[in-house]
Amino acid sequence: MDPAEGRPRFYFQRVSEGKIAKNRVHLDLNVSGSPDTSLEERRKLVEAEAGRLAALGAVEVRTVEEYGEYWTVMTDPEGNEFCLQ
Repeated sequence: MDPAEGRPRFYFQRVSEGKIAKNRVHLDLNVSGSPDTSLEERRKLVEAEAGRLAALGAVEVRTVEEYGEYWTVMTDPEGNEFCLQ
């Protein structure tokens, strides 16, 4: 976590299962602003970034909206999964 809140935040989540098919590193990229940004605005920001990345070769897998959050699961051109939130 960046104490100055000026740089990207990386969160590494441990999982109990061993590698079968998924990557061992899964990035969740926060592209939707601060926590006080409205859900509607966060949705627009995520969708815009998903579109930009799709134009570069990423693939949208699914979108999820639950618990007051919104994110899009994507894969890069090599099939590595990541989320935009």
